[in-house]
Amino acid sequence: MWQKLIATRNDYALTVARLMAGLVMLPHGLQKTLGWFGGGGFQATMEGMTSMGLPAPIVLLVILGESLGALGLIVGAIGRFCAFGFVVIMLGAIFTAHGQHGFFMNWFGNQEGEGFEYHLLMIGLALLPMIWGSGALSIDRVLSRRS
Repeated sequence: MWQKLIATRNDYALTVARLMAGLVMLPHGLQKTLGWFGGGGFQATMEGMTSMGLPAPIVLLVILGESLGALGLIVGAIGRFCAFGFVVIMLGAIFTAHGQHGFFMNWFGNQEGEGFEYHLLMIGLALLPMIWGSGALSIDRVLSRRS
């Protein structure tokens, strides 16, 4: 099972996809964990998301998925697992918070909230490493070549 999890092609397109997904998600994770980039930090995120009705263990998984999962994708460590986490988190965000606001982002501030177009883009980007692995220049590639 481990071999299937880390198996990957020596493909630079996968490297670009996982790097972009990780680099875009990392600031969101840092908002939730450390309060950087205008975020509330760990405690505020836990309180805010549990007040929306999400169970605390799920909120913890979201925080870990957006922060540690982003770091995992950036370095290409267990990329399939990290990318799967992104897909689940983005689907959860669509169905719990953003779906009700329609498709489009709130570029001009004339909606009550943000739509889900960003979430669909992240799902599409994360599907590449989830299906085909972390690609070239990844820890997964180094480990899969050794075994």
